[in-house]
Amino acid sequence: MNADVVIRGGTVVDGTGSAGEVADVAISDGKISAIGEGLSGSRALDATGQIVAPGFIDIHTHYDAQVFWDPSLTPSSFHGVTTVVAGNCGFSIAPVLPESVGLLAHTLQHVEDMSFDTLSVGVPWDEFQTFPQYLDAVQRRGAALNFSCYVGHTAVRMYVMGEAAYERAATEAEIARMQAVVAEAMAGGAIGFASSASPTHNGDSGRPVPSRVADLAELRALLQPLRNGSRGVVALLPGGVISHQEVFDLQREIGRPFTWTALLTVKDYPYHERVMAEHDQAWADGVEVWPQVSCRPLVFQMNLSEPFTLNMRPTFAELMGQSRAERLSAYRDPGWRAKAWADVSGTDGAIPVNWANISVASSASHPELTDRPVVGLAAERGCTPLDVILDISLDDDLETRFWSVLANNDPEGIAWLLPRDNVLFGLADSGAHVSQLCDACFSTDLLGNWVRGRAVMPLERAVHKLTGEPASVYGLSDRGTVTVGKAADLCVFDAATIAPGPLRRVHDFPAHGERLTADAPVGVTHTLVNGVPIWVDGAPSEEGLASRPGCVLRD
Repeated sequence: MNADVVIRGGTVVDGTGSAGEVADVAISDGKISAIGEGLSGSRALDATGQIVAPGFIDIHTHYDAQVFWDPSLTPSSFHGVTTVVAGNCGFSIAPVLPESVGLLAHTLQHVEDMSFDTLSVGVPWDEFQTFPQYLDAVQRRGAALNFSCYVGHTAVRMYVMGEAAYERAATEAEIARMQAVVAEAMAGGAIGFASSASPTHNGDSGRPVPSRVADLAELRALLQPLRNGSRGVVALLPGGVISHQEVFDLQREIGRPFTWTALLTVKDYPYHERVMAEHDQAWADGVEVWPQVSCRPLVFQMNLSEPFTLNMRPTFAELMGQSRAERLSAYRDPGWRAKAWADVSGTDGAIPVNWANISVASSASHPELTDRPVVGLAAERGCTPLDVILDISLDDDLETRFWSVLANNDPEGIAWLLPRDNVLFGLADSGAHVSQLCDACFSTDLLGNWVRGRAVMPLERAVHKLTGEPASVYGLSDRGTVTVGKAADLCVFDAATIAPGPLRRVHDFPAHGERLTADAPVGVTHTLVNGVPIWVDGAPSEEGLASRPGCVLRD
């Protein structure tokens, strides 16, 4: 019998790490029905000279809201990704009570650079309150990619405690209620539980997000449903607040896979080597904790309307939640500037901002300054680098954008980390910080710049780490390898040319929301989700995307 689709003539790299073999892949009823020579199908996709791999899995996304107004989950669907995990960092958008929608949206606005106006009109807030109801809403509307989601600590805390979630410790009764909410979410299909203790995560009015207000005892209590149910992954941002040893101890107690964000490199500082030595020893002792690593330098394109990279500093945190007029007034005030300079320069004892890593990205009033480092401009003007970014921003009504390299700026360290055992590829942050960065193209960047360009690992190992490895950790037993009987999530790409392509700024979100996107990858030939081609011959398939073939992964 003819299959529905046959992918002909490619080299199958099956996601297990094994060497590739030339073969056809047949697909029937959304499953891989045969792998071999001379297969036939009602529709044929040519893969001659190409790699046929499992679809890529992005384990660190924030597509919780975007899935409603952009069911194609762009640009991930353009880069061979077929499965995403949302709800990272504890910022799921469910559970949520109607009276807390505004507070949750303001939290996401500040901590994940999601437009409040876009969230307000783009999410059908009236369709869900509980976490299972949220997944039901996603399932009803459909998505082009397979969708899974953590239940988030911050969301759970706000659901039970309201505004007090930002202000105080939980009572025993509140912790018991939160445990029940987590248990309900896990029973309803959550892929795990996510939380953050990171000092960079400040939400409404510049306050630490609710998960940061919780202590380790509360976190431990909320993880019990995962232990009791023997399912789910725990995702943390320890942020230097929770020690690695405490994470190891928690993993032993809960007995589920743990992952944390993120193990990044810092130039001339071998922190990553010490962390890996510690984790490798923990693995040898039976601990399953997976640091997430990234092939992308952590580069933000910020402006001073919402300066994410500076908001952890007290003077800037105090401006969060204030009006634009109040922010402009502060930026013009010499007294505020003096206080802020002490805050960011290290003169008050804090770690100074690395001004050498900040440059002008774009300026409407000063286009001649594009790509100029602010340190050099400060020397020319006889002022501080802070004065430079404030003055240019005021000339542009705060729309000037600055490149800010925060971390992962050591290429040799990245090359050392990527092929290692016991790490997962993560921190794409797809769907978050959309006006500041776009790392949803991590898969094509890895395969092009790092595997082909720098030969950091064999292609077969890279494919395994993008597919079979995360599928195994997250219990996605029906996906992650090219195997007869499994779901036909597949990516066909040209190993000789694959690359992420350029970034560009667009305004295509609800309420004229803007974002950076990578919508022109190179070398991605075909992508299929559950047997449906959504990307064909190097371009989106409007018919395939419109059919929304993805599943909500609830088991």
